[in-house]
Amino acid sequence: MLLSALTLAACASTDSRIRDHQAAFDHYPPAIQQKIRAGQIDLGFTPEMVEMALGKPDHRYQRTTAQGSSDVWGYSDDSPQFSFGLGGGSFGGSTGLGGGVGISTGQTANQDKLRVVFSSGRVSAIERTTQP
Repeated sequence: MLLSALTLAACASTDSRIRDHQAAFDHYPPAIQQKIRAGQIDLGFTPEMVEMALGKPDHRYQRTTAQGSSDVWGYSDDSPQFSFGLGGGSFGGSTGLGGGVGISTGQTANQDKLRVVFSSGRVSAIERTTQP
Protein backbone atom coordinates (compact mmCIF):
# COMPACT_ATOMS: atom_id res chain seq x y z
CA MET A 1 0.00 0.00 0.00
CA LEU A 2 2.84 2.41 0.83
CA LEU A 3 4.50 1.59 -2.50
CA SER A 4 1.25 2.38 -4.31
CA ALA A 5 0.98 5.71 -2.53
CA LEU A 6 4.58 6.61 -3.38
CA THR A 7 4.07 5.61 -7.01
CA LEU A 8 0.93 7.74 -7.24
CA ALA A 9 2.73 10.66 -5.62
CA ALA A 10 5.59 10.35 -8.13
CA CYS A 11 3.14 10.23 -11.04
CA ALA A 12 1.25 13.23 -9.73
CA SER A 13 4.40 15.31 -9.46
CA THR A 14 5.53 14.27 -12.96
CA ASP A 15 2.08 15.20 -14.27
CA SER A 16 2.22 18.58 -12.55
CA ARG A 17 5.70 19.25 -13.96
CA ILE A 18 4.42 18.39 -17.45
CA ARG A 19 1.45 20.73 -16.97
CA ASP A 20 3.86 23.50 -15.97
CA HIS A 21 5.62 23.04 -19.36
CA GLN A 22 2.61 21.82 -21.37
CA ALA A 23 3.31 23.84 -24.54
CA ALA A 24 6.86 22.50 -24.84
CA PHE A 25 5.78 18.95 -23.91
CA ASP A 26 3.12 18.92 -26.63
CA HIS A 27 5.79 19.59 -29.28
CA TYR A 28 8.01 16.65 -28.28
CA PRO A 29 7.85 13.41 -30.30
CA PRO A 30 5.70 10.65 -28.73
CA ALA A 31 8.76 8.58 -27.72
CA ILE A 32 10.16 11.48 -25.69
CA GLN A 33 6.76 12.22 -24.14
CA GLN A 34 6.50 8.56 -23.07
CA LYS A 35 9.94 8.64 -21.40
CA ILE A 36 9.16 11.86 -19.55
CA ARG A 37 5.83 10.47 -18.31
CA ALA A 38 7.70 7.38 -17.06
CA GLY A 39 10.25 9.54 -15.20
CA GLN A 40 13.06 8.50 -17.55
CA ILE A 41 15.68 10.55 -19.34
CA ASP A 42 18.01 9.94 -22.26
CA LEU A 43 21.05 11.38 -23.99
CA GLY A 44 20.20 14.53 -25.92
CA PHE A 45 17.47 15.67 -23.52
CA THR A 46 17.37 19.37 -22.69
CA PRO A 47 17.36 20.66 -19.11
CA GLU A 48 13.63 21.37 -19.47
CA MET A 49 12.96 17.73 -20.47
CA VAL A 50 15.03 16.43 -17.54
CA GLU A 51 13.24 18.71 -15.10
CA MET A 52 9.86 17.48 -16.37
CA ALA A 53 10.91 13.84 -15.94
CA LEU A 54 12.87 14.04 -12.68
CA GLY A 55 12.14 17.40 -11.08
CA LYS A 56 14.64 19.97 -9.93
CA PRO A 57 18.04 18.54 -8.97
CA ASP A 58 19.08 18.16 -5.34
CA HIS A 59 22.61 19.33 -6.16
CA ARG A 60 24.28 21.21 -9.00
CA TYR A 61 27.93 20.90 -9.93
CA GLN A 62 30.22 22.54 -12.45
CA ARG A 63 32.64 20.10 -14.15
CA THR A 64 35.69 21.42 -15.98
CA THR A 65 37.78 19.14 -18.18
CA ALA A 66 40.20 19.59 -21.08
CA GLN A 67 37.14 19.46 -23.37
CA GLY A 68 35.42 22.35 -21.56
CA SER A 69 32.84 22.98 -18.87
CA SER A 70 29.68 21.00 -18.16
CA ASP A 71 26.79 21.44 -15.80
CA VAL A 72 25.99 18.40 -13.66
CA TRP A 73 22.67 17.83 -11.90
CA GLY A 74 22.64 15.44 -8.94
CA TYR A 75 19.60 13.56 -7.65
CA SER A 76 19.79 12.01 -4.18
CA ASP A 77 18.03 8.89 -2.97
CA ASP A 78 15.66 10.42 -0.45
CA SER A 79 13.60 7.31 0.19
CA PRO A 80 13.56 6.01 3.77
CA GLN A 81 16.19 3.45 4.64
CA PHE A 82 15.54 0.77 7.26
CA SER A 83 17.99 -1.31 9.25
CA PHE A 84 17.64 -3.90 11.99
CA GLY A 85 20.13 -4.93 14.64
CA LEU A 86 20.43 -7.61 17.26
CA GLY A 87 23.16 -7.91 19.83
CA GLY A 88 24.09 -9.69 22.97
CA GLY A 89 26.76 -9.62 25.62
CA SER A 90 27.58 -9.88 29.27
CA PHE A 91 28.61 -7.37 31.87
CA GLY A 92 29.46 -8.12 35.48
CA GLY A 93 28.09 -11.63 35.41
CA SER A 94 24.81 -10.60 33.79
CA THR A 95 23.94 -11.39 30.23
CA GLY A 96 21.63 -9.45 28.02
CA LEU A 97 20.15 -9.39 24.60
CA GLY A 98 19.07 -6.29 22.76
CA GLY A 99 17.72 -5.25 19.44
CA GLY A 100 16.85 -2.15 17.53
CA VAL A 101 15.46 -0.66 14.39
CA GLY A 102 16.98 2.31 12.62
CA ILE A 103 15.36 4.60 10.08
CA SER A 104 17.17 7.24 8.07
CA THR A 105 16.18 9.60 5.30
CA GLY A 106 18.69 8.02 2.95
CA GLN A 107 20.43 11.31 2.28
CA THR A 108 24.16 11.11 2.60
CA ALA A 109 26.24 14.20 1.94
CA ASN A 110 27.22 14.40 -1.72
CA GLN A 111 25.95 10.92 -2.48
CA ASP A 112 23.76 11.14 -5.54
CA LYS A 113 21.91 8.14 -6.94
CA LEU A 114 21.90 9.82 -10.34
CA ARG A 115 23.96 12.52 -12.01
CA VAL A 116 23.02 14.11 -15.31
CA VAL A 117 25.81 15.82 -17.27
CA PHE A 118 24.90 18.61 -19.70
CA SER A 119 27.22 19.73 -22.49
CA SER A 120 26.11 22.43 -24.92
CA GLY A 121 22.64 22.44 -23.37
CA ARG A 122 21.94 18.71 -23.85
CA VAL A 123 22.40 15.58 -21.74
CA SER A 124 25.78 14.16 -22.72
CA ALA A 125 26.16 11.58 -19.92
CA ILE A 126 24.04 9.85 -17.29
CA GLU A 127 25.78 8.43 -14.21
CA ARG A 128 23.96 6.05 -11.85
CA THR A 129 25.16 4.77 -8.49
CA THR A 130 25.68 1.01 -8.44
CA GLN A 131 25.82 -1.23 -5.41
CA PRO A 132 29.06 -3.20 -4.93
